[in-house]
Amino acid sequence: MISLSILQTRRFLPFMHNLQRSCINVQNTRMSTASDEVRLAKEASKKSPAPTIFSRIIEKTIPADIIYEDDKCLAFRDISPQAPVHFLVIPRAPIPRISEVHDNDALLLGHLLVVAKNLAKKERLEEGYRLVINDGKNGAQSVYHLHLHVLGGRQMGWPPG
Repeated sequence: MISLSILQTRRFLPFMHNLQRSCINVQNTRMSTASDEVRLAKEASKKSPAPTIFSRIIEKTIPADIIYEDDKCLAFRDISPQAPVHFLVIPRAPIPRISEVHDNDALLLGHLLVVAKNLAKKERLEEGYRLVINDGKNGAQSVYHLHLHVLGGRQMGWPPG
């Protein structure tokens, strides 16, 4: 057990106060980031189904750090990574939401998962990773073009939401 004298305690109080303030600031930053994502999702759900930023990445009119592409999909690094490794796998077909896929999209969806698995292996995520698909406003979907997040390189928390 650590025992501090009154003199030592007085020396450490300003340090402890600053540490506590820093922890609160970090928590507030995390909360504002989460609320920003919710706000963006709510705003995106109100927009008309115009071409999305992902459509423009597919067309290569907007630059992206593309790590894989084939005739069915494209994968690129997230511009706001939430983990040491964070990339997206998107279909070339403009499917707005996972809840709007059709039965005949099963092969495409399987292909997206296989590409995610192969890229996770290439990114050395042997210890594991998380796959996330956000759907709609309450699912915090901010871009209405189906996309699969692959996050790894650190221990993921639970529950995720």
